[in-house]
Amino acid sequence: MSARLVSRSETRAPDGSLKDGSSKDEGLATFFSTTSSGKYVPRSLYIDSEPGVIEEVRKGTYKDLFDPETLVAGKESASKNYARGYHAVGKELIDSVMDKIRRLAEACSYPRGFIVFRSSGGGTGSGFGARLFT
Repeated sequence: MSARLVSRSETRAPDGSLKDGSSKDEGLATFFSTTSSGKYVPRSLYIDSEPGVIEEVRKGTYKDLFDPETLVAGKESASKNYARGYHAVGKELIDSVMDKIRRLAEACSYPRGFIVFRSSGGGTGSGFGARLFT
């Protein structure tokens, strides 16, 4: 489920806060955490080996929606190459990503599973994605 799509509903602003007149939706707790200021932050992790892609999210319209700790960028592109994504870039990112996944799961009261969206092409989606699931 895309955080952008969920946050675009008529009740939430791009920064994760409820719009005026909106009531709290208990179903949001499945996909969002609530901050002390009442903002909804996606329970998700965004990973790309290409730093420019994650940087666009950090500076874009929805920059205030995401916890910066859940935006993981590598230092170099996997160059649309499975082997590079699996071995070179994947080796660099795997420990950090696994630690962040663990923290997200530990923050849930009753974790029941994961929903994973990933590319099956490109170096990060295919190569790093395969490494993540092995």
